[in-house]
Amino acid sequence: MGKIANIVGATGLVGKELTQQLLENPSFSRVNIFVRRPSGIKHPKLQEYIVDFSTPGQWVQLVEGDVLFSALGTTLKQAGSKEKEYEVDFIYNLNFAKAALKNNIPAYVLVSSVGANPKSRIFYTRMKGELEAEVTKLGFNKLVILRPSVLVGKRSEKRPMEQLGITLGNFFTRFIFKKYKPIKGETVARAMVQSVGHKTEKKTRVYELDELFSLANA
Repeated sequence: MGKIANIVGATGLVGKELTQQLLENPSFSRVNIFVRRPSGIKHPKLQEYIVDFSTPGQWVQLVEGDVLFSALGTTLKQAGSKEKEYEVDFIYNLNFAKAALKNNIPAYVLVSSVGANPKSRIFYTRMKGELEAEVTKLGFNKLVILRPSVLVGKRSEKRPMEQLGITLGNFFTRFIFKKYKPIKGETVARAMVQSVGHKTEKKTRVYELDELFSLANA
């Protein structure tokens, strides 16, 4: 029997790539995805759960298997307010992590952000840092945190300011500010998959941006 994977954020840029890669990976026999609306993905190994993320009591028991992957996140524009963005990026993610731990899932792989720091003056990086701190306290047998910068790839919605950031980022990070170099969603997804089998001495392993490229190609 292969491994059972769980994914939250399966309809996003990284999540879509991750889902496809896991479905094609012979090491995984089942892929559970938790979504708020039908994803449109069809595959014999796929189990899709359409749930209300704000009511954990409806889905906690469904999070089971060998690993939880989270690529769940939103933007301030999509969320409409900082409070709603915090709910999605912090509360929903933390609730899924707690559900995984409750059901004895040993490994958790989280997509965070470059610059994540609970003491940051910037709302977004502070929120990501707070999430990292909280999931670290949970005590997973294996916790992997990835810190990508601006994500590159095809999205269902247009993000003109993000595209501008990618263009400027590609220019300026050739020689300076390399820690903010844009990275493809598929590369982050590959790094997530690779991290599951990557041996580390510590229970918690944080991969910074430059390490993600190497991990993805390991």
